[in-house]
Amino acid sequence: MNLLETSIEYLKGVGPKRAELLKKELRIFKYKGLLFHFPFRYVDRSKYYSVREINAEHSQVQIRGKIGKVEMLGKPRQKRLVAEFYDSTGSVDLVWFKGASYIKPTLKPDVEYVVFGKPNFFKNRFNIAHPEISVYEAENTHFSSKLQPVYSTTEKLSGYGLTSRGLEKLVRALLPQIIDIIPETLNQHVIQSNHLISRKEALRQIHLPTSSDLLQKALVRLKFEELFFLQLQILRTQLAHKAKFKGFVFENIGKHFNSFYKNNLPFELTGAQKRVLKEIRKDFGAGIQMNRLLQGDVGSGKTVVSLLCALMALDNGFQTALMAPTEILARQHFESLQTLLRGTKVRVGILTGSSKTAERKTVLTDLIQGELDIIIGTHALLEDRVQFKNIGLAIIDEQHRFGVAQRARLWKKSETPPHVLVMTATPIPRTLSMTLYGDLDVSVIDELPPGRKSIKTIHRSDSHRLRVFQFMKDEIAKKRQVYIVYPLIKESEKLDYKDLLDGYESISRAFPLPDYQVAIVHGKMKPADKEYEMQRFAKGEAHILVATTVIEVGVNVPNASVMIIESAERFGLSQLHQLRGRVGRGAEQSYCVLMTGHKLSAESKKRMEIMVRTNDGFEIAEEDLRLRGPGDLMGTQQSGILDLRVADLAKDQQILILARRAASELLSTDPNLKDAANAPILQEFKNLLRIKPNWSRIS
Repeated sequence: MNLLETSIEYLKGVGPKRAELLKKELRIFKYKGLLFHFPFRYVDRSKYYSVREINAEHSQVQIRGKIGKVEMLGKPRQKRLVAEFYDSTGSVDLVWFKGASYIKPTLKPDVEYVVFGKPNFFKNRFNIAHPEISVYEAENTHFSSKLQPVYSTTEKLSGYGLTSRGLEKLVRALLPQIIDIIPETLNQHVIQSNHLISRKEALRQIHLPTSSDLLQKALVRLKFEELFFLQLQILRTQLAHKAKFKGFVFENIGKHFNSFYKNNLPFELTGAQKRVLKEIRKDFGAGIQMNRLLQGDVGSGKTVVSLLCALMALDNGFQTALMAPTEILARQHFESLQTLLRGTKVRVGILTGSSKTAERKTVLTDLIQGELDIIIGTHALLEDRVQFKNIGLAIIDEQHRFGVAQRARLWKKSETPPHVLVMTATPIPRTLSMTLYGDLDVSVIDELPPGRKSIKTIHRSDSHRLRVFQFMKDEIAKKRQVYIVYPLIKESEKLDYKDLLDGYESISRAFPLPDYQVAIVHGKMKPADKEYEMQRFAKGEAHILVATTVIEVGVNVPNASVMIIESAERFGLSQLHQLRGRVGRGAEQSYCVLMTGHKLSAESKKRMEIMVRTNDGFEIAEEDLRLRGPGDLMGTQQSGILDLRVADLAKDQQILILARRAASELLSTDPNLKDAANAPILQEFKNLLRIKPNWSRIS
């Protein structure tokens, strides 16, 4: 039997009761579980302080000295053990509130001790409560370490002696038994070409590091390994998908594409748009189903690129479906495509939940008879009765709002699955796109169309409100419109933030009728009322739209030049950037004003500074990942994919790139991992699949 699979109760120092607790509290069942319960930080035990150097700023100190007077103090029920501890520079008190009866006899005078703990200042004197104390000796054992590991534990475990130090003792007991049977999981080529230490040495050093340098090498090795196997799974899924799903071949660039390009294209394509179209055209001609993610910042021109792709499909005799997450966004796409295609013979239809029965019947008939070239819709497109004559391309907007099963239903409407182009206006940090969407090919539109003015962003506190109101009036006098976005609908007792309804009243007082018209939109309104208010603003009948974040996607009003974000400290960076993108759609200079309270946390200040400094959505996404971490950024639905032990997608981008490159190179030479040299990789890969079956399948 593999020793690593031994039940944890058989480890010296554990036993049945502690084993039961380890299983319940930390999910440690076997020796292997303890081996992979890594420290979350380390304390430098190489530094000694003198008593004179101790101050209240120190979180922990280590001192060498001897025990002086030892006495029990306090009332009978509140007794505490206090020992004077001194060196040549002064003395501190060591205090124990529990365990005095067995600690007191162990404290010997004239023995040199090492004391470690947090200093407290009480009654003009420093003390250390419940210190770690041991006889000083020049440690020189095989696993000696000056960097003491700190393990996560629980109150129940601590009650049974399994504090961080207790867990460290168990690890020290375990390592000599199993260190020489730890299997390697990478081949020698991957280890050597990436300058990695062995897995055995990495696991030894992460628990009991002999130096800071070796600890760093251990972390790099274990992070690389974790990310390597994640990428291996994702890339194998991608290869399997390409092998399984043959795709329609779009060979022709014909009259629809050429005529539109020559006569209807409203502006010269940017270099980024041309590059993306080349990447997509290559996919269309490869005979494999395209599965591509198109990232582009707000206003970068994704809609035109998607339309040109639909025209390529049409030139080859195929229909296109464009699916959007909301009715507002679907109608916006429909209107913008109709405007772009004015004067052409391309037939565009729309199907949403609120489509009238007669209208729906006509669309469904035209679709199956091939009378419609492009259909735009919401989830309504997924209904079984929606059938195509020959769907060749499925475009999915804001794809993170659709589940895998929903998207699959769309492309099951054809025997040969259509090419899939998923689009997002939410820039995704590179590390996340390589992990969450690693089985998709990724295209990026990273430049804005020429002539578009950069949005000016300013940060103002509540005391500047009257000046902001005057600025709004000046813009309205220039025939511009203003958004004001609030984070809450109802007043919260816990959160001291302006709420929407209170804000609407104060705006209405500051901008009174009949000179100003103020519209209001929030998620709790009836759809018809919401649509009416939106349309008032879109048509220019309302000067100001007071709203919650329902306007984050789906409103396109080129005349709106000012975005005021109230309680901006409550929003994440990516959401602030999305809201800012609602303005800047016309030719005039646009502004985003971030309103906050006076007292801001360090993180909130940082967010405001980043927003003022840059309009680059990809830079903002990277900063957001650093500040919030991947779990918060992507939501809980994908937290399982990001359940990493040691790697951190916010900090380990370079390691991830190396790991993906290594996985890609491996699969290019040995896609089925049959080579004898790759046997360790195949074995670990199978082990991981048993634990996390198909954990990368996102799209």
